[in-house]
Amino acid sequence: MAFLEISNLQKRFGTQTAVHDFSISIEKGEFITFLGPSGCGKTTILRMLAGFETPSNGRIVFDGKDVTHVPTNQRNVGMVFQSYALFPNMTVAGNIGFGLKVAGMAPGDIDTRVKEMLSLIKLDALADRYPWQMSGGQQQRVALARAIANKPKVLLLDEPLSALDAKIRISLREEIRALQRELNITTVFVTHDQEEALSISDRIVVLSEGRSEQTGAPSAIYNFPRTRFVASFIGTLNQVPAEVVDAANSSIRIAGHVLTTSNPLGNLKSGQQCMVAIRPEAITLGAPQAGKNALNAVVDEVSFLGSIVRIRAKASEQPISLDVFNDPSQTLPQRGEAVSLNFSYDNLLILE
Repeated sequence: MAFLEISNLQKRFGTQTAVHDFSISIEKGEFITFLGPSGCGKTTILRMLAGFETPSNGRIVFDGKDVTHVPTNQRNVGMVFQSYALFPNMTVAGNIGFGLKVAGMAPGDIDTRVKEMLSLIKLDALADRYPWQMSGGQQQRVALARAIANKPKVLLLDEPLSALDAKIRISLREEIRALQRELNITTVFVTHDQEEALSISDRIVVLSEGRSEQTGAPSAIYNFPRTRFVASFIGTLNQVPAEVVDAANSSIRIAGHVLTTSNPLGNLKSGQQCMVAIRPEAITLGAPQAGKNALNAVVDEVSFLGSIVRIRAKASEQPISLDVFNDPSQTLPQRGEAVSLNFSYDNLLILE
């Protein structure tokens, strides 16, 4: 059995269902991210794990113990909130040691543990400061130290970086990941930021309208989205209508061109309509190559985006974007120029 088991979890608020039959198995020390837009149910699931919400149905098991209806203070979880939730009348040391004091730890042991936590978050010199005397990033470090001071079995993070500016977010998410690996603590992280999820997760659960759309490693979620929602939510993606020409040979027609995919067509049959996807970075310009798909197109727009250049083209009025690295030595195509868009059979994805 996995360290954390969630089985057929449901949550209803009156006649509205916020979470539909959600299940996942999480191993000890794994870093799992719930990713999705506002209202998709990710925070509701997290609150059920913490014990702040009671499931309408389903089961939650921590390390072999059913905690579905166990009170929050008996679950041994640590939680970090978006709003820091520090006590303004307590110093940094007081905030970190508060939970230890409530748990009945001896004063000497509390002092030792608080010093360990301050060293871990690199704020040793700020033990006597109050939250209002610190930056947002420092306050969030204190909130993190307070959450792990009691050595919880599971760490829950509810969009802990969303209130911070971009540079601090990047550095702090790296610190959180390094800390999580060092402590080997099972962690569930909630965010709506896809870059954040892709950069720090062992696995990502993409949620939409209370349902799990896809679960997998960041590379699998990005490179092989299974549904239209995942394809549109994660990164930039060309979604193109197509027709199955020959299901047996995995050939489809896009914008008048017959192309081949090495990805499974599922239950699609010859003559059926479907939606396919191609990542912009998977497309290259140049003469058609053997063993690759090619689409004839006309350049519609060229946009300089710093490290990359995004080229928008049309293949029989079907818009398709591609990304190329910014290379000053290379000549970019001009608007109205005829080009060939090339991509491998692997990069032509079939969406459910």
